[in-house]
This record gives sequence, C-alpha cells and structure tokens, in this order.
Amino acid sequence: MATSVDTPAKEARKSDSRQQKQKRENQDEGELLTVPDGWKEPAFSKEDNPRGLLEESSFATLFPKYREAYLKECWPLVQKALNEHHVKATLDLIEGSMTVCTTKKTFDPYIIIRARDLIKLLARSVSFEQAIRILQDDVACDIIKIGSLVRNKERFVKRRQRLIGPKGSTLKALELLTNCYVMVQGNTVSAIGPFSGLKETLMIKRELAKDSELRSQSWERFLPQFKHKNVNKRKEPKKKSVKKEYTPFPPPQPESQVDKELASGEYFLKANQKKRQKMEAIKAKQAEALTKRQEERNKAFIPPKEKPAVKPKEASTETKIDVAAIKEKVKKAKAKKLGALTAEEVKLKMEVDQKKQKRKK
Repeated sequence: MATSVDTPAKEARKSDSRQQKQKRENQDEGELLTVPDGWKEPAFSKEDNPRGLLEESSFATLFPKYREAYLKECWPLVQKALNEHHVKATLDLIEGSMTVCTTKKTFDPYIIIRARDLIKLLARSVSFEQAIRILQDDVACDIIKIGSLVRNKERFVKRRQRLIGPKGSTLKALELLTNCYVMVQGNTVSAIGPFSGLKETLMIKRELAKDSELRSQSWERFLPQFKHKNVNKRKEPKKKSVKKEYTPFPPPQPESQVDKELASGEYFLKANQKKRQKMEAIKAKQAEALTKRQEERNKAFIPPKEKPAVKPKEASTETKIDVAAIKEKVKKAKAKKLGALTAEEVKLKMEVDQKKQKRKK
C-alpha cells in the first residue's frame, strides 16, 4: 500500500518541477537580470581589504596638444579626487601623457581601472565635472570608436552630424532616454552613466512592440523628423574661363619683329643708326626720370597756401557798451560793500548836524 501511495505523490512533484522549468525558460533573460528598485551595492571599504595590494599597478594615456591648457588648470582637482582613494596621478607636459598608479595605502583593487577611465575621458575632451563621476560605483563609461565605420570622410562627417542633430537635439534626446552623458569628439563617442542606461532604449522599443495595434503600424511618428538638405558644396574656381563663340575662320597671324621693322622703316637703317636711336631713347627716358625726381624734391620747398585773413566785423550801434555807466555802477557797488553812505544820505546827515548846533547856541 505504501508504494501505491508514494507513486502519485512523486508524479505530482515531477509535474511541478517541469512546470517551474518551463516558466523559467519562458521568462525573458532581461527580467532575470533586472535589479530591484532602490537596491544599491554596499561601498567597498578598507575593512574588506585591510592588507592592501601586493603589487603596484599603473596606466598611462596620451592627450592631444589642444587639451594641454585645460588639463593644466584642472589637474590639481584631479589629484585631490584621486588622493582620496590613495591613487597617485602625474601629468607630463613634455611627453604629453597622463599616468595613474596605486600606492601602499590603496585598498580598492578596482579603483585603478576607474582612474584609467578617468584620464581616458579627460583626453577625449570630456569636462572634469562629468569625468569625475566615473569614480562612483554605480557609474560606468564607454569610449566608442566611430572613425573606422565609414571609409568616405564626407559621409562620416554627415553621419556624425546626424548623430548630434540640429543644435544637438538628437544627442540631447539620447541623454534623456539613457540617463547618460554623451560627448562626440573627433572619431570617438564618450558615454558616461549607469549600467542600465543603454538598456532603457531597448525597453521603449519593446513596449511599442507589445501593443498589437502599433506592431503593424509605422513608428515614424515617434521619431524626430528633419529636413533633408542635399546641397552640392562643390567649391567654385576663382578664375572662371568664359567660352568664346565658335568661328570657322582661324585668328589672324600676329606680326613678326621683321614686319614691325619694315612698317616703321628701321629695317633699312644701318647698325650705327640703330644704335644711335637706342641711345637717344635711353637718354630721353633718363631725362624724364630726372625731371620727376626734381619735382618730387621741390614739393618739400613749396609753401602751403595761406588762408585769407578775415576782417573783424564792426560793432553795431545797438550792441555798443556804455563804459561810463558801468563805471558808476561799479563805484556804487564798492561803496555799498564798504559801508559808505550815498550822496543823498550825506546831505541829510549834514542838515541834521547843523540844526543840532543851532539849538545848542
């Protein structure tokens, strides 16, 4: 009886295990790899590796000449940030290189990889404020080489501009979708952000595919639309050759030196006469040159033209000033300032004094 009871229980267990395996197979790999919201990996501390590292590790990278001035300014900040993690950083301006290496106090074995990515990002024209984020545990970076994807240089420049978009709109949309900082410089694209940043764009596409109505429709309305400008940018030559009208007759033959001498009569002159004519022509040219030089020298001795003297205009009778009246006014003003009495006041005072004297008598 025990065997008859055990057999159906075993079969039920087997069926349950088969169903669980089928469910696991049907599950999407992306769902299994997703991290729950709010979960964060604990930071690596010195207690996790108290003895430190056994050997010294170092990485070096070259930087272009145009980045020298910026790196020289921000290098003290780079050293300060790496010193917190006990990593030494050196900048060689003569060789044009940056080097990072571990020290005896370094306890995090992965920090040297992050320091290597930091100097790589700084060399690829990423600003210090964005590049320093790579030292965080939840931030990663990738430097994508795009220069070797297309052989034709003009086509490569057009595609790179399409990636940036008009006024950087396409690049900004990518940054908002992926939550990453994207920098296009030369033949490389630098991306800094969380590990799940690039995965989010695929998730949006997957959500659109789930909808049965949108699956059969075009998704062009969800994509940004730009005007195509296929303008031929061929440089025009500086000197444009104008085609002459076609004529069946050949151009007239130019006159030779003998023809010219025959026309002027020089051909029949003797050697002495020809020599004399040449000497006379040379003397005439020398005389003209001498006269021009003398005229230029005499220019310094020619006095400049003087302006005609302007006669002073006679004062009109209306605007004449009465000098005597002004003098009297000035005298009166001075007398008032000094406290002197006017003529009328002096007369009144004299009369009063005479009356007083008569009364006393």
